[in-house]
Amino acid sequence: MIISIPAETPDEENRVALIPPVAEGLIGAGHEVVVETGAGEAAHWSDDQYEAVGCEVLADRESVFERGDVVFHVRGPGTGDREMYPYRDGQVAVGLFAPYEIAEETLSELAARNLSVFSLELMPRISRAQSMDALSSQASIAGYKAVLVAAAESPRVFPMEMTAAGTIQPAEVFVIGAGVAGLKAIATAERLGASTRAYDIRLEVKREVESLGADFVELDLETEDSGDEEGYAQEMDEEFYAEQRKQMQQVVPESDVVITTAAIPGAPAPELVSTEMIEQMDSGSVVVDLSAPTGGNCEPTVAGETVHHDGVTVFGPTNLPSRVSHTASQQYANNLRNVLDNLLTEGELEVDLADEIVDSTLLVHDGTVRNPHIEDDSDDDAHSDTNTDDSGTDEPEDRADTDPGEATDV
Repeated sequence: MIISIPAETPDEENRVALIPPVAEGLIGAGHEVVVETGAGEAAHWSDDQYEAVGCEVLADRESVFERGDVVFHVRGPGTGDREMYPYRDGQVAVGLFAPYEIAEETLSELAARNLSVFSLELMPRISRAQSMDALSSQASIAGYKAVLVAAAESPRVFPMEMTAAGTIQPAEVFVIGAGVAGLKAIATAERLGASTRAYDIRLEVKREVESLGADFVELDLETEDSGDEEGYAQEMDEEFYAEQRKQMQQVVPESDVVITTAAIPGAPAPELVSTEMIEQMDSGSVVVDLSAPTGGNCEPTVAGETVHHDGVTVFGPTNLPSRVSHTASQQYANNLRNVLDNLLTEGELEVDLADEIVDSTLLVHDGTVRNPHIEDDSDDDAHSDTNTDDSGTDEPEDRADTDPGEATDV
């Protein structure tokens, strides 16, 4: 089987779908790997490194696509400035295809070319899928980087220090959303010595927050229906969010740094931090809004921009994992290798719809757009129960996620 690795075309995308060490393993397993010239350069993997492990490096982009039985992407086509890629009919494509925002005409064209498209954002939250969960691997990196961005911008040091010149109090960091990105942000802030607090609508994550050394902020809210059966936070009504903002107003102004990560899959991010709260923060405070790509948790947030409001800096990053491209690509490549292994039966690629992972992530197949996540809600689709497992062998994993279009536009 031939695996194609085209270079990523979107602006500010420095990751690559496959790195040389993982490619070497695939070649050792009997596959061929074709890489577009310069595909790994922004992630600090040279063409020479790919060739050294047995990859074929081609300068012609269309030839890279033409050769592959399977095409690995970081990002698929059809959103932002990403135009249709030169697939050939019948190929398999695996990557982050932004299923909630991909253009309808792109989906139609993918179907018309009879592609089998696997969108990793739709990975089910079961234990067996952990090694394939690209959203989680990239969200973790985003949470880490968010704290470093805040620390670099803040005029305050993070750790408490007792010096001859006096005692320096630790920075107060407040993390909103304790999913994968939020938990990594908490852990990173704690390692830097900050005094860290965190809030999540799902009270069941309190133990995880406290195990990292942070204090869990509990608000007096009715949260019984806040999480779905897979552990994702669910969208609440505006009355709930209004009360949530009212109570959070007691916490945000006391913080030197606020990291927001709250996101709802397939829906706009909830607005949790108002302009009024920002104006009550001390001058020099920093907000990093990881939900900027889906509207942001902070009212002044502008996706892709840095806003200065009343002395407070509000970052609206849209792709923090790309700023840690070497490590992010390493993690992502491992995810893809595991996805491919799951698709292989005795070395041959098989689209087995009885496999929950295959069924859930398969966005386009056999000339149709088949995943209920992006179909009309009124359509009574045969795959409406794709996230259940009648065998009982895979239990939903007890972990929290953010959606990078994730709270991290991964």
